[in-house]
Amino acid sequence: AGEKWGQRKAKRANVARLEFRHGDTEYPPVQPESVDVALPSQALHNARSPENALSATHRIVRPGGKIIIIDLLEHNFEQTKSLYGDRWLGFAKNTLHNWLEKAGFKKIEIDDIAREDEPPHFETILATGLK
Repeated sequence: AGEKWGQRKAKRANVARLEFRHGDTEYPPVQPESVDVALPSQALHNARSPENALSATHRIVRPGGKIIIIDLLEHNFEQTKSLYGDRWLGFAKNTLHNWLEKAGFKKIEIDDIAREDEPPHFETILATGLK
């Protein structure tokens, strides 16, 4: 359902060459160096190994391409594991920065972009990097 919604939204915005792929974050169903931008959105906190997922993302991005990550800042709301199946309780900015750097991304930037008004007050971060 989310994929079809995203495709409709992209079409309305005249965004061409956008594809949605469903697959394992550590073994994405994408050819190496075949995408300009990879956008793992709220995906890393569900990955078995976010660090490996970032390395896999680096492999599929073309030289000069970009990664844009939207995910949760580190939190202590343990119930996300039982309620939503989350594997990770978000990420500290320095941890995410180190993983992106280790994967091979450069010009890494990480910013806070949202905070929920209601408890547990999840904070969302935006991280970008270039290959």
